[in-house]
Amino acid sequence: MPQFAVIGLGAFGRKVAFTLSEKGASVIAIDKNRESIEEIKERVSAALVLDSTDEDAMKAAGIKDVDAAVVALGDNQEEAILITAILKKMGVSKIVARAINQLYAHVLKSVGADNVIVIEEQMGEDLAKRLLSPEIYQHVVLTTGHSLVEIEARPEFIGKSLRQLDFRRTFGVNVIAIQKRTPTVNDEGKVAYTIEVNDVPGPDDRLEKGDVLVVVGADDNIENMSIAKKGKT
Repeated sequence: MPQFAVIGLGAFGRKVAFTLSEKGASVIAIDKNRESIEEIKERVSAALVLDSTDEDAMKAAGIKDVDAAVVALGDNQEEAILITAILKKMGVSKIVARAINQLYAHVLKSVGADNVIVIEEQMGEDLAKRLLSPEIYQHVVLTTGHSLVEIEARPEFIGKSLRQLDFRRTFGVNVIAIQKRTPTVNDEGKVAYTIEVNDVPGPDDRLEKGDVLVVVGADDNIENMSIAKKGKT
């Protein structure tokens, strides 16, 4: 079972801790605030009231043995930098830190963070993408410059097979699944959707109206695919 440490239990840190725990990981949650620990202790493997800038206390808690540590201290960036440096000195194999801007992101990387997340910038970028491409239902960043997205099938795709459309050659992306969304009306008279997933689509599978493609590829190629829908290419 993978083991993680989440340091700082604000909204971001709690969400990370809860999600890791729900996915079956062992989570050590750490915060200086006892109330924050009380709120989370039943949902994680261990919850510790601890000053994370105390290297001896961190060692005693076994933090050096986790698979990864998440430093999620929000606006207290000076403390986040110190804790990141301590984790690096302790030999933690992977350190992920939250930064409030690119300057702090640079500093956190320089003291040992393997990955830095600038939450506000990421949220702003995601919002802009959703506004520009409302046909993209979900967007998951896989690595720098590459993503997995759920995107509505364009009208000109309908009735054609994956072989005919040849997404890899035309757009430089791979279709890894097709979701078929069938509208239904529930007991309250509201429209809902039942979803069937074809997770091994074949070259002769044809697209129908309402289908959603699960696509993997470079962000630029996915963006080009979306722009083409709007007739801009």
